[in-house]
Amino acid sequence: MRKLASVAACAAVLVSGMAIAQPAANQKQADTAVQFRQALLQLVRSNVGAIGAMNKGQIPFDTAQMEKNGLRLEQLSLMMADYFTLDTREFDTDTEALDKIWEKGADFQSKIDALTSAGQGLQSAAKSGDESQYKAAIGDVFKSCKGCHDIYKAD
Repeated sequence: MRKLASVAACAAVLVSGMAIAQPAANQKQADTAVQFRQALLQLVRSNVGAIGAMNKGQIPFDTAQMEKNGLRLEQLSLMMADYFTLDTREFDTDTEALDKIWEKGADFQSKIDALTSAGQGLQSAAKSGDESQYKAAIGDVFKSCKGCHDIYKAD
């Protein structure tokens, strides 16, 4: 019976893949949460930069780099829901995250899932060696970023 209660408690914590938001307990906790989220998103940005330059023809396509960055984007995306679970709205934090993140958890999770898929697609395109697939796969990464930023990030 205890095991069943534990399973039910764990299931209750998840809503469409994203954990139910928990309010930050104090300013320090909110600031730390924002700091970790921003660090995660900076890593995403650093891995998108090179593939963006490839897409624009500023540097040659490098399949090893595309595959590595696609793997990193996939891995980073899998951490996002965890780092956005703590709801920091009640505190004065230096963030561009909009309240909608915690109001529309399932949709926000779908945006994270789109980045996961785009990272996997970039890896597949790189492995294929078919240059005709590269731009579309890179474009999918940027579409996933834009799809989330348009709704959940302040300008």
